[in-house]
Amino acid sequence: MDAQDLATTIRPARNNQKTYIVEPTATHTHTIILLHGMSSNGEKFGRELLETGRTSGGRTLPQLLPGARFVFPTAKRRRSSAFKRALLTQWFDIAHLPDPAYRQETQLQGLAESALELSELLHLEMASISPQNIILGGISQGCAMALSFLLVLDHPLGGYIGMCGYLPFQKDIEDAVRDDSNAERDEDDPFAAEDGDFDPHADQQLSMTDPAVKAKAFERDLLCLPPLPSGAKEATACSTPIYLGHGDADEKKPYALGRAAARTMRAAGYEVSWKLYPGLGHWYKVPDQIDDIVEFIREKVGCQISDEEEGTVLDD
Repeated sequence: MDAQDLATTIRPARNNQKTYIVEPTATHTHTIILLHGMSSNGEKFGRELLETGRTSGGRTLPQLLPGARFVFPTAKRRRSSAFKRALLTQWFDIAHLPDPAYRQETQLQGLAESALELSELLHLEMASISPQNIILGGISQGCAMALSFLLVLDHPLGGYIGMCGYLPFQKDIEDAVRDDSNAERDEDDPFAAEDGDFDPHADQQLSMTDPAVKAKAFERDLLCLPPLPSGAKEATACSTPIYLGHGDADEKKPYALGRAAARTMRAAGYEVSWKLYPGLGHWYKVPDQIDDIVEFIREKVGCQISDEEEGTVLDD
Protein backbone atom coordinates (compact mmCIF):
# COMPACT_ATOMS: atom_id res chain seq x y z
CA MET A 1 0.00 0.00 0.00
CA ASP A 2 1.49 3.34 -1.04
CA ALA A 3 1.21 6.53 1.00
CA GLN A 4 -1.31 8.01 -1.41
CA ASP A 5 -3.66 5.10 -0.70
CA LEU A 6 -3.75 5.87 3.02
CA ALA A 7 -6.44 7.91 4.72
CA THR A 8 -5.15 11.49 4.80
CA THR A 9 -6.32 14.75 6.28
CA ILE A 10 -5.22 18.30 5.60
CA ARG A 11 -6.23 20.33 8.62
CA PRO A 12 -6.15 24.14 8.74
CA ALA A 13 -3.95 25.43 11.55
CA ARG A 14 -4.29 28.63 13.55
CA ASN A 15 -1.60 30.28 11.41
CA ASN A 16 -3.68 29.68 8.23
CA GLN A 17 -1.14 27.12 7.05
CA LYS A 18 -1.94 23.46 6.67
CA THR A 19 -1.18 20.41 8.77
CA TYR A 20 -0.84 17.27 6.68
CA ILE A 21 -1.95 14.12 8.52
CA VAL A 22 -1.78 10.48 7.52
CA GLU A 23 -4.06 8.41 9.71
CA PRO A 24 -3.12 4.92 10.97
CA THR A 25 -4.44 1.86 9.18
CA ALA A 26 -4.61 -0.12 12.43
CA THR A 27 -5.43 0.76 16.02
CA HIS A 28 -3.81 4.09 16.86
CA THR A 29 -0.85 3.45 19.19
CA HIS A 30 1.71 6.16 18.32
CA THR A 31 1.87 9.64 16.80
CA ILE A 32 4.89 10.87 14.85
CA ILE A 33 5.17 14.67 14.45
CA LEU A 34 7.78 15.73 11.89
CA LEU A 35 8.69 19.29 10.87
CA HIS A 36 9.70 20.30 7.34
CA GLY A 37 12.72 22.36 6.34
CA MET A 38 12.90 25.99 5.24
CA SER A 39 10.66 27.00 2.29
CA SER A 40 8.88 23.61 2.26
CA ASN A 41 5.54 22.69 3.83
CA GLY A 42 3.96 19.85 5.72
CA GLU A 43 2.23 18.19 2.80
CA LYS A 44 5.22 18.34 0.46
CA PHE A 45 7.65 16.97 3.02
CA GLY A 46 5.20 14.42 4.39
CA ARG A 47 4.18 12.96 1.04
CA GLU A 48 7.77 12.64 -0.15
CA LEU A 49 9.03 11.05 3.06
CA LEU A 50 6.20 8.54 3.28
CA GLU A 51 6.43 7.61 -0.40
CA THR A 52 10.19 7.59 -1.04
CA GLY A 53 11.52 6.85 2.44
CA ARG A 54 11.74 3.09 2.00
CA THR A 55 13.77 0.55 3.91
CA SER A 56 16.19 -1.95 2.35
CA GLY A 57 13.22 -4.31 2.22
CA GLY A 58 11.28 -1.80 0.09
CA ARG A 59 8.70 -0.92 2.73
CA THR A 60 7.47 2.53 3.69
CA LEU A 61 7.05 3.92 7.17
CA PRO A 62 3.22 3.66 7.12
CA GLN A 63 3.53 0.01 6.11
CA LEU A 64 5.96 -0.75 8.91
CA LEU A 65 4.08 1.36 11.46
CA PRO A 66 0.37 0.78 10.75
CA GLY A 67 -0.61 2.05 14.20
CA ALA A 68 1.18 5.37 13.75
CA ARG A 69 -0.49 8.67 13.00
CA PHE A 70 1.87 10.88 10.97
CA VAL A 71 1.49 14.63 11.55
CA PHE A 72 3.32 17.18 9.36
CA PRO A 73 2.59 20.79 10.40
CA THR A 74 3.47 23.77 8.21
CA ALA A 75 5.46 26.78 9.41
CA LYS A 76 4.33 30.37 9.03
CA ARG A 77 5.53 32.48 6.13
CA ARG A 78 8.20 34.82 7.48
CA ARG A 79 10.61 37.36 6.10
CA SER A 80 13.94 35.70 5.26
CA SER A 81 17.13 37.53 6.19
CA ALA A 82 19.26 34.89 4.46
CA PHE A 83 17.55 35.23 1.06
CA LYS A 84 16.34 38.83 1.34
CA ARG A 85 12.85 37.64 0.48
CA ALA A 86 9.65 38.86 2.06
CA LEU A 87 7.91 35.51 2.50
CA LEU A 88 9.29 32.02 3.08
CA THR A 89 7.77 29.21 5.10
CA GLN A 90 10.21 28.88 8.00
CA TRP A 91 9.95 28.07 11.68
CA PHE A 92 12.21 31.01 12.48
CA ASP A 93 14.33 33.51 10.60
CA ILE A 94 18.01 32.83 10.02
CA ALA A 95 20.62 35.24 8.71
CA HIS A 96 23.19 32.82 7.26
CA LEU A 97 22.37 29.20 6.39
CA PRO A 98 25.77 27.52 6.91
CA ASP A 99 26.35 29.39 10.20
CA PRO A 100 23.25 29.52 12.45
CA ALA A 101 25.24 31.39 15.10
CA TYR A 102 25.61 34.43 12.83
CA ARG A 103 23.22 37.18 14.01
CA GLN A 104 21.31 34.49 15.88
CA GLU A 105 19.12 37.08 17.59
CA THR A 106 17.05 37.11 14.37
CA GLN A 107 15.86 33.61 15.30
CA LEU A 108 14.28 34.48 18.64
CA GLN A 109 10.83 35.68 17.60
CA GLY A 110 10.16 32.73 15.29
CA LEU A 111 11.46 30.21 17.82
CA ALA A 112 9.12 31.61 20.47
CA GLU A 113 6.09 31.73 18.17
CA SER A 114 6.67 28.27 16.75
CA ALA A 115 7.17 26.79 20.21
CA LEU A 116 3.69 27.96 21.20
CA GLU A 117 2.20 26.45 18.03
CA LEU A 118 3.96 23.13 18.64
CA SER A 119 2.77 23.14 22.24
CA GLU A 120 -0.82 23.43 21.04
CA LEU A 121 -0.29 20.64 18.51
CA LEU A 122 1.31 18.37 21.09
CA HIS A 123 -1.52 18.88 23.55
CA LEU A 124 -4.05 17.99 20.86
CA GLU A 125 -2.28 14.66 20.35
CA MET A 126 -1.91 14.09 24.09
CA ALA A 127 -5.68 14.28 24.44
CA SER A 128 -5.88 10.81 22.90
CA ILE A 129 -2.45 9.28 23.40
CA SER A 130 0.30 9.16 26.03
CA PRO A 131 3.29 11.48 25.49
CA GLN A 132 5.51 8.38 25.81
CA ASN A 133 3.92 7.19 22.56
CA ILE A 134 4.64 10.43 20.68
CA ILE A 135 7.73 10.87 18.52
CA LEU A 136 8.89 14.37 17.62
CA GLY A 137 11.42 15.41 15.02
CA GLY A 138 12.12 17.01 11.69
CA ILE A 139 14.54 17.73 8.90
CA SER A 140 16.95 20.65 8.56
CA GLN A 141 15.37 23.74 10.18
CA GLY A 142 12.49 21.52 11.29
CA CYS A 143 15.02 19.38 13.18
CA ALA A 144 16.40 22.54 14.81
CA MET A 145 12.95 23.80 15.83
CA ALA A 146 11.91 20.43 17.24
CA LEU A 147 15.13 20.13 19.29
CA SER A 148 14.56 23.58 20.77
CA PHE A 149 10.99 22.62 21.65
CA LEU A 150 12.07 19.32 23.22
CA LEU A 151 14.30 21.21 25.65
CA VAL A 152 11.42 23.28 27.09
CA LEU A 153 9.11 20.34 27.88
CA ASP A 154 8.38 19.23 31.43
CA HIS A 155 7.85 15.58 30.47
CA PRO A 156 9.56 13.06 28.19
CA LEU A 157 8.32 11.92 24.81
CA GLY A 158 8.66 8.49 23.26
CA GLY A 159 11.51 9.58 21.02
CA TYR A 160 13.06 12.24 18.82
CA ILE A 161 14.19 11.87 15.17
CA GLY A 162 16.34 14.57 13.54
CA MET A 163 17.82 14.67 10.03
CA CYS A 164 20.55 17.04 8.73
CA GLY A 165 19.79 19.58 11.43
CA TYR A 166 21.36 21.61 14.19
CA LEU A 167 20.59 23.19 17.56
CA PRO A 168 19.85 26.94 17.65
CA PHE A 169 21.95 28.79 20.26
CA GLN A 170 23.98 25.59 20.64
CA LYS A 171 27.05 27.24 22.14
CA ASP A 172 24.97 29.29 24.60
CA ILE A 173 23.04 26.21 25.73
CA GLU A 174 26.24 24.22 26.18
CA ASP A 175 27.79 27.04 28.21
CA ALA A 176 24.67 27.20 30.41
CA VAL A 177 24.69 23.44 30.94
CA ARG A 178 28.39 23.34 31.83
CA ASP A 179 28.18 26.38 34.12
CA ASP A 180 28.85 25.12 37.65
CA SER A 181 28.14 28.43 39.37
CA ASN A 182 24.81 27.14 40.69
CA ALA A 183 26.59 24.27 42.37
CA GLU A 184 28.79 26.58 44.41
CA ARG A 185 27.59 27.71 47.80
CA ASP A 186 26.81 31.38 48.05
CA GLU A 187 28.31 32.64 51.30
CA ASP A 188 26.06 35.71 51.18
CA ASP A 189 22.90 33.60 50.89
CA PRO A 190 20.96 34.08 54.15
CA PHE A 191 19.42 30.64 53.65
CA ALA A 192 22.78 28.90 53.28
CA ALA A 193 23.01 26.26 56.01
CA GLU A 194 25.95 25.71 58.27
CA ASP A 195 27.47 22.25 58.43
CA GLY A 196 25.04 19.89 60.09
CA ASP A 197 22.07 22.26 59.74
CA PHE A 198 18.97 21.49 57.70
CA ASP A 199 18.74 23.59 54.56
CA PRO A 200 15.11 23.91 53.34
CA HIS A 201 16.38 25.01 49.93
CA ALA A 202 18.87 22.14 49.48
CA ASP A 203 16.71 20.06 47.13
CA GLN A 204 15.97 23.04 44.90
CA GLN A 205 19.63 24.08 44.84
CA LEU A 206 20.69 20.53 44.02
CA SER A 207 18.16 20.22 41.17
CA MET A 208 19.41 23.45 39.60
CA THR A 209 22.83 21.85 39.21
CA ASP A 210 21.36 19.13 37.00
CA PRO A 211 22.27 19.66 33.31
CA ALA A 212 18.78 18.85 32.03
CA VAL A 213 17.19 21.33 34.45
CA LYS A 214 19.67 24.04 33.50
CA ALA A 215 19.06 23.40 29.80
CA LYS A 216 15.29 23.64 30.26
CA ALA A 217 15.55 26.82 32.33
CA PHE A 218 17.83 28.45 29.77
CA GLU A 219 15.69 27.44 26.79
CA ARG A 220 12.40 28.53 28.36
CA ASP A 221 13.90 31.92 29.14
CA LEU A 222 15.29 32.13 25.59
CA LEU A 223 11.87 31.43 24.08
CA CYS A 224 10.08 33.81 26.46
CA LEU A 225 8.22 30.99 28.19
CA PRO A 226 7.44 31.25 31.91
CA PRO A 227 9.57 29.14 34.26
CA LEU A 228 7.92 25.93 35.40
CA PRO A 229 7.23 25.37 39.09
CA SER A 230 9.15 22.10 39.30
CA GLY A 231 12.92 22.20 39.08
CA ALA A 232 13.30 18.44 39.26
CA LYS A 233 15.13 16.45 36.62
CA GLU A 234 12.01 14.31 36.28
CA ALA A 235 10.18 17.42 35.06
CA THR A 236 12.30 17.60 31.90
CA ALA A 237 12.31 15.64 28.66
CA CYS A 238 15.82 14.26 29.22
CA SER A 239 14.72 10.61 29.23
CA THR A 240 13.56 11.03 25.61
CA PRO A 241 15.90 9.00 23.36
CA ILE A 242 17.29 11.01 20.45
CA TYR A 243 18.39 9.96 16.97
CA LEU A 244 20.37 12.47 14.88
CA GLY A 245 21.51 11.61 11.36
CA HIS A 246 23.60 13.76 9.01
CA GLY A 247 25.37 13.46 5.68
CA ASP A 248 29.09 14.15 5.51
CA ALA A 249 28.55 15.93 2.16
CA ASP A 250 25.84 18.29 3.43
CA GLU A 251 26.51 21.59 1.68
CA LYS A 252 23.76 23.58 3.44
CA LYS A 253 24.25 22.49 7.04
CA PRO A 254 27.77 21.10 7.55
CA TYR A 255 27.73 17.91 9.57
CA ALA A 256 29.84 19.60 12.27
CA LEU A 257 26.64 21.45 13.26
CA GLY A 258 24.77 18.19 13.74
CA ARG A 259 27.65 16.68 15.68
CA ALA A 260 27.78 19.76 17.93
CA ALA A 261 24.03 19.44 18.56
CA ALA A 262 24.51 15.80 19.58
CA ARG A 263 27.33 16.80 21.94
CA THR A 264 25.27 19.54 23.58
CA MET A 265 22.19 17.35 24.02
CA ARG A 266 24.39 14.69 25.63
CA ALA A 267 25.85 17.35 27.92
CA ALA A 268 22.26 18.21 28.88
CA GLY A 269 21.70 14.63 29.98
CA TYR A 270 20.01 13.19 26.90
CA GLU A 271 20.79 9.82 25.31
CA VAL A 272 21.75 10.55 21.69
CA SER A 273 22.33 8.16 18.79
CA TRP A 274 24.47 10.06 16.27
CA LYS A 275 24.96 8.65 12.77
CA LEU A 276 27.02 10.11 9.91
CA TYR A 277 26.23 8.95 6.35
CA PRO A 278 29.06 9.00 3.77
CA GLY A 279 28.29 10.83 0.53
CA LEU A 280 24.91 12.15 1.71
CA GLY A 281 24.01 15.78 1.06
CA HIS A 282 21.23 17.81 2.64
CA TRP A 283 18.55 15.13 2.79
CA TYR A 284 17.94 11.64 4.14
CA LYS A 285 19.62 8.53 2.78
CA VAL A 286 17.50 5.75 1.30
CA PRO A 287 17.49 2.99 2.39
CA ASP A 288 20.29 3.21 4.98
CA GLN A 289 18.91 6.04 7.08
CA ILE A 290 15.32 4.79 6.88
CA ASP A 291 16.54 1.41 8.15
CA ASP A 292 18.27 3.15 11.07
CA ILE A 293 15.20 5.24 11.90
CA VAL A 294 12.96 2.16 11.92
CA GLU A 295 15.42 0.33 14.16
CA PHE A 296 15.57 3.33 16.49
CA ILE A 297 11.77 3.39 16.72
CA ARG A 298 11.68 -0.33 17.44
CA GLU A 299 14.53 -0.46 19.94
CA LYS A 300 14.41 2.91 21.71
CA VAL A 301 10.74 3.87 21.46
CA GLY A 302 9.42 0.34 21.81
CA CYS A 303 7.02 0.64 18.89
CA GLN A 304 6.02 -2.59 17.18
CA ILE A 305 7.13 -2.97 13.57
CA SER A 306 4.84 -4.77 11.14
CA ASP A 307 6.15 -7.25 8.60
CA GLU A 308 3.41 -6.86 6.02
CA GLU A 309 4.50 -9.74 3.83
CA GLU A 310 4.36 -12.19 6.70
CA GLY A 311 1.32 -10.55 8.29
CA THR A 312 3.07 -10.48 11.66
CA VAL A 313 4.31 -7.86 14.06
CA LEU A 314 7.98 -7.71 14.97
CA ASP A 315 8.76 -6.89 18.57
CA ASP A 316 11.70 -7.23 20.95
